[in-house]
Amino acid sequence: MNNILSRIRKTLIENADEKTRNQSEYFFKEQVTVYGVKSATVQKISKEIFAEIMHKPKAEIFAECEKLWQSGYMEESFVACDWSHRLNKKFEPADFEILERWIKNYVSNWASCDTLCNHTVGDFVRMYPEFLAKLKELAHSEKRWVKRAAAVSLIVPARKGLFLKDIFEIADILLMDSDDLVQKGYGWMLKAASQANQQAVFEYVMGKKALMPRTALRYAIEKMPDELKKQAMQK
Repeated sequence: MNNILSRIRKTLIENADEKTRNQSEYFFKEQVTVYGVKSATVQKISKEIFAEIMHKPKAEIFAECEKLWQSGYMEESFVACDWSHRLNKKFEPADFEILERWIKNYVSNWASCDTLCNHTVGDFVRMYPEFLAKLKELAHSEKRWVKRAAAVSLIVPARKGLFLKDIFEIADILLMDSDDLVQKGYGWMLKAASQANQQAVFEYVMGKKALMPRTALRYAIEKMPDELKKQAMQK
């Protein structure tokens, strides 16, 4: 494993271009550190190198992921997210401590947040739903990305009709948050839930719309029929 990270970094640098770097920096409100590599290229690099290490112990691969997160480069965080997700069949309850540490200490933009949480954390809580309580704890954080993580970790389960009660509880915790990226995060979670539970999500939105920020409301109803959208948007 000694030269794996050096190879990843060398390959990312070789595939970077100024146009992609400038676009990435423009795309985020917060300052991001990027090489300037297209997402599809990062995915290809990640997949190819993972094939060489996939038979290593999970703990060793997680340790390399941690180093990738620590670099601060967004593309390296994407590799870490990809590798951790590829290990999903080997997840154990104790792994949540690692995932939680990454969320709290390293996630610093919405792209890294969503890439980690939609897939790796989403798969984890589907395997171990007792950790939904931990997501609710994260929703009470003072940190923007930790709060968003609590919601977007349930995007994929929500689409499958899972954890509706917990989704509403997390939405309740985040309901009046003033941060637009947190609002978009839990609004997206509700939108995903509406794909399998449209009526229940509509009723939830109608019951909360007097308090729910319009940004979250628009996200939540985006997939609903026009008539339901119209009712929800009426003041």
